[in-house]
Amino acid sequence: MSEPILRVENLKKWFPVKRSIRQVLSGQRTEVKAVDGVSFDVQKGEIFGLVGESGCGKTTTGKLIMKLLDSTDGKMYMEGEDVTEISGDALAAHRRKVQMIFQDPYASMNPRFKILDVLMEPLVIHKVGETREEQETWAMKALEEVKLTPPDEFLARHPHMLSGGQRQRAATARTLMLSPSIIVADEPVSMIDLSTRAEILHMMRQVQRELGLTYVYITHDLSTARYFTDRIAVMYLGRIVEMGVAGDVIDNTLHPYSKALIEAVCEPVSGKVNRIKEVPIKGEIPAATNIPPGCRFHPRCVYAVPECSEQAEPELFDAGNGHMVACRRYQEILEKGDAAKTSEAEF
Repeated sequence: MSEPILRVENLKKWFPVKRSIRQVLSGQRTEVKAVDGVSFDVQKGEIFGLVGESGCGKTTTGKLIMKLLDSTDGKMYMEGEDVTEISGDALAAHRRKVQMIFQDPYASMNPRFKILDVLMEPLVIHKVGETREEQETWAMKALEEVKLTPPDEFLARHPHMLSGGQRQRAATARTLMLSPSIIVADEPVSMIDLSTRAEILHMMRQVQRELGLTYVYITHDLSTARYFTDRIAVMYLGRIVEMGVAGDVIDNTLHPYSKALIEAVCEPVSGKVNRIKEVPIKGEIPAATNIPPGCRFHPRCVYAVPECSEQAEPELFDAGNGHMVACRRYQEILEKGDAAKTSEAEF
């Protein structure tokens, strides 16, 4: 494979927690380990998904990629260049290459701006374009790319005058204004009606293919991740616990946490009603200030044994065909699952 467009190595982001006087005097420090040693590669033209519950660190990872946050530790390479500690002109150049679609398209736009001003704002900030007429031409072209046509009808509108789907299209158009190499899409369809989600994702894929873009797609929705992404990394409590080709991760799940996420998805069954499967998980997600010893998922894992908390935390390893998993007992768990299915079939 060629050199990845983005490479992340052991990336960490720990947020210090405000301390009491007693903690200050005793030298005690408490930190929220939002991202705690994440490593992955993204190939040019790929759609790479980060999946997990709220609070797992996926959005923080996206902000680290954007350099909206400085990392606590680890390395990040963009097109082979180390961008971990860049600043000044190098940082500005990086932010032109990496753009972000935020979760709430209305909150990410100035409500006093017209759509034309929203689209031109990145050009003004980065001093791109010699004349306003040239910038307006690029804005119209961007709206055409995201299928907001004719563009003249939208440029003079304010964000509140657009539907949710139209606002997200306009937000996508804004990311295209600087011709980025990577777009970080943070839950881009979570606030859109179910009926228009597939339409928006189809538009984003079309734009990606036409312009040769690379996406880092952040979501908690495995159904859209399967439809939209090429590869998936499942995050839990700041770390990646499973990673591989999207279809393989969802159809041949190896990690107990990934199994729980998939079982939690409401799916149609025989008849006219839907049901939610019993989820193989227990308890609540631990605080990121107090990571459990050993495997960080063991307090919630229905398959956990004493060794899971006593041994060192498992690292990602290749279980075959590039399917990575961070669980020493995954093979044993698979065998138990197959035995249970056989028993149910016989019954």
